[in-house]
Amino acid sequence: MKDIIDFISQPWPWYVAGPIIALTMSLLLFLGNSFGISANLRTICSVVGAGKNCEFFDFNWRAQLWNLVFATGMMIGGFIAHYYLSPHVEVNLSSETLQELSQMGIEGPSGSLVPLSIFSWDSLLTIRGFVIMVIGGFLIGFGTRYAGGCTSGHAISGLSDLQLSSLIAVIGFFLGGLFMTYFIFPYLLKL
Repeated sequence: MKDIIDFISQPWPWYVAGPIIALTMSLLLFLGNSFGISANLRTICSVVGAGKNCEFFDFNWRAQLWNLVFATGMMIGGFIAHYYLSPHVEVNLSSETLQELSQMGIEGPSGSLVPLSIFSWDSLLTIRGFVIMVIGGFLIGFGTRYAGGCTSGHAISGLSDLQLSSLIAVIGFFLGGLFMTYFIFPYLLKL
């Protein structure tokens, strides 16, 4: 039994996780469904009655309940994996990474998964925190709606369904991420 728990508590190698993702996507495609987390926001808004005021939310949300169950399962699985299957150790960053972060004005995570100098309630009240979290969050939401889906929907579901629009969106995600990382984010950190 200990061997099974040890196996489950470690990151799975690509040759185990990859086929599981492929099997899941094959089943979804076979059943006529497509996966995407951002679609759940539309479903939740429709469930609570937003379809009465906005045509975008006026659709048969009952047909998307499986996706809400899937997302709920992901959250429960993430909770179980974090609190019961993961070793509770600090994030292990190399000294070079910590030095680069320090040069950009970011202190290391020190026991957290993210740097609290950027991602905390206190930093939200700063110009830098507001721009990164609020304006950045708005742009992510706008981009998700404009692209017709999120990164998981396009990169996993859309590409497995061989959709050209998903390939274009994924290329755009990567280019946008690189542009943000190297050209915009360093200036935001100076605010």
